[in-house]
Formats: sequence, C-alpha cells, structure tokens
Amino acid sequence: MACPLAQQNGLGARIVTSAVFFTVGTGLILHVRRALLGELRQLRKVAGAAQNVLLRPLPPRIDGLSIAAAQLSADRGASVGGDLYEVIATEHGVRIVMGDVRGHGLGAIATVAAVLGSFREAVHDEPELGSVLKRLERALARHLRERARAEHPSTGLDPDSPVAEEFVTVLLLEIRRDGEVYALNCGHPSPYLLSTGRVEPLASAEPLPPLGPFPLPAELTATHCGQLLPGETLFLHTDGVEDARDTHGRFFPLPAALAEAARTHPVSPQSVLRAVLTQVLRHSGGRPTDDVAVLVLRNDRTRVPAQQAPPAVHHAPRF
Repeated sequence: MACPLAQQNGLGARIVTSAVFFTVGTGLILHVRRALLGELRQLRKVAGAAQNVLLRPLPPRIDGLSIAAAQLSADRGASVGGDLYEVIATEHGVRIVMGDVRGHGLGAIATVAAVLGSFREAVHDEPELGSVLKRLERALARHLRERARAEHPSTGLDPDSPVAEEFVTVLLLEIRRDGEVYALNCGHPSPYLLSTGRVEPLASAEPLPPLGPFPLPAELTATHCGQLLPGETLFLHTDGVEDARDTHGRFFPLPAALAEAARTHPVSPQSVLRAVLTQVLRHSGGRPTDDVAVLVLRNDRTRVPAQQAPPAVHHAPRF
C-alpha cells in the first residue's frame, strides 16, 4: 500500500507491482516452509530418540545368542507402534518378551512403555517366569487405571472396568545355559523353530488369555518347550506378519517364507529377518495394515561334551 507504483493505473505500473508482490510473497512462503521443515526435522529427531529409548536397538549378540530384530509401524511417520520386544541376559537365563498391544500407532506407545518397563525390572528380580508374568499383569492394570482416571478426572474414582477394551498379547521365553527353553504364552502367536532346513512350531502348552480382560491363574508354571541346540534358530513374531494380506485378500504364508529362508546358507538371524520382512512388504504392497515385529535368535553357543569319569586306579594290595 505504501508503494507509489500501486497508486498508478498504467499497465506497466501494474505489471511491476504484481512482480514485486509475487517476489515478496514467494520469499515469505519459502521462509515459512524452511522454518516448518526445520521444526519437523527437530521433532523427528526428538521422537526418534524417545522411541529408541522405549524400543531400544538390541545388540547383535547376548550371552551366546545371535539376535536380529525389527519393527514396522502401520502408521506412516512412526517407527514404533503397538508391538514390543526385549531380550535380557539374567542369572536365570536369557529372558525374552514379545508382545502386541491392542491397536497400533502413537496411542499404544504408553502401554508398550508400561509393559517393557515392568519386564526390564522383573526379569532380574524374579527367579520364576510365572512371577515375571504376574508383574507384567499388575503393571498393565495399574497403567490402564491411571489412564482411565486421567481421561475421566471429574469422577475422582477408579473406573469399574478400565481394562474392558484393552489387552496385550505376551510371549515370555527363558533360554537357559544348557539350551532348555521355557515359555508362558498369553494369546500370542507361537514361535517357529528353524533346524537343519526344517521349520516347525515350537512345542508349547495351551496359551493363556491375553493380559487385561481376565485375571491370570493363581499358579503359573512355565511350559518346557524342549532344547534350542547350537545352530538352531527361533523365529518370534507378532500377528501383523501372518495377517498381512495381498490385493486378493490372501494371508501371508509365513511357514513357506521361513522354509525358503532356512534353505539359504549360511542361515543367520539377519538373513532370516531380511528375507521375511522383504516378502511381507512385497505381499502387502509395501503398506502393512497392522504393526509388524520380528525377533530372530540363533544359539551360537559351543556344545559342551559330557565329561567322562576318570578311569579307576587299582592299587596292588600290600602284604
């Protein structure tokens, strides 16, 4: 409005005025765009750091077990959703959790944090796997009560059933030094055992209900699932893997994909992980509709031969 040319009615003045306004407007738009992109990059850095603390990257090796893990969120722009996993070496053995929170995306992250935080403490404190699961159940119930209270602060009372629509499927494993595997399964997909080119479900008992809707039994005894021998591999996953569908509505054929991955040599956790996730993304057209998490463990411990008893020494009798 202060420009003298803007007060003139000539065609040349109008062209010059339009060019000035266009240049100034473009500069302002570019400046705002750069500022917004800078803020977006900073927010992504902060979110990535927070997500790495929540679902921290696993080391490639823990107590003689080679490990590979990855998680894909169904929400675009999020690297952590409703799936969770952790592997921790303890004096009781290597303890593993694999879980799936109802729903996916940012809304499930707080529940993931509650379950993982409880697991990371309980595995060191509790000698029995059943006691670890009880700790997870109490932590989840406490978290859901606090969340329900925060969502309905006017009542000042705990809701009657804060876990009515919330649940978490959980698989707990314990791999001892001799390779013996014990498990507790709360409604989670069973893991697969890869051994010398064969793929078979890991032997397990009838699963318990998911955490949340129903209380766990008073007595929890871990199921003995056999032995993970040196060179054998365990494949753990969430239901987002097998539930992935193609354009014709067909589910992802996980056993066939694992059998193909087990035929490659050498079979490593990284190669199995890469092969399965590549096929899942190809099968679903690159956009899975549910969170996907995969955890692969191979026993790289050296087989310890059984010690033989020392030969008996016979002394000649003295006369």
